[in-house]
Amino acid sequence: MRRAEDLCTIAQKRGIARYSGFLSDREQELAQAAMNRLGCSEYTFDGGYPQAERKLLCIEPAGAYSEPPIRCVKVECVLKASADQGPSHKDYMGAVLGLGLERDCLGDILLDPDAPGTAYVFLLERIEPLLCEELTSVGRYLASTQPFYGQVPCATVERELQTATVSSLRADAVLAAMLHCSRSQACAILRAGQLEINHMAVSDPHAAVYEGDLFTVRGKGRFRLESLGGKSRKDRLFITFFQY
Repeated sequence: MRRAEDLCTIAQKRGIARYSGFLSDREQELAQAAMNRLGCSEYTFDGGYPQAERKLLCIEPAGAYSEPPIRCVKVECVLKASADQGPSHKDYMGAVLGLGLERDCLGDILLDPDAPGTAYVFLLERIEPLLCEELTSVGRYLASTQPFYGQVPCATVERELQTATVSSLRADAVLAAMLHCSRSQACAILRAGQLEINHMAVSDPHAAVYEGDLFTVRGKGRFRLESLGGKSRKDRLFITFFQY
């Protein structure tokens, strides 16, 4: 929040645009709170495409004409067989950060579902030359890179919604439904401190959850409780959720 406030102060005093690095959804919430505290309304968030998760805080005073310093690099890997699906998202992330980059230099990484082995990496403008020159492999795959200026074909992300029934809107019950595991296994995950809900650690299996909550499960991924439905004949609650 202090960093966001400093950027805002500089932008307003000098009448020039200022940009943060890429922020997580929680950091975006904090940045927005900082802007509200200062009474600043001349800001937006931009991640390079409409549905981006990681975004820059863009503070652009009236009359300050600039473009967010976001670039996209296309990474193509040499697959070993026609049925090879190529590197995973984790592999691309590890390869890029393995170049010694800080996390806030890197935005979203989108895998092209129609072209296995191809990914689009959003990053800060100043990092683009380094990535294009230094990234030669992703995991066990040889890779080539080039700046990409068109519309990313996989930028429209359609989440696969899943439906389940739960006995109650408790953390353990909803987590078990999301992970397709037993309540006892969900309780073990909670008590091991592996769950965050809306970026806050939750260890109580009885904790109440609500529509729109974001579940982050260490080693399992992230899920959003999208909506709540009615009750089944067995008096269980319908929920709809998706995994990022």
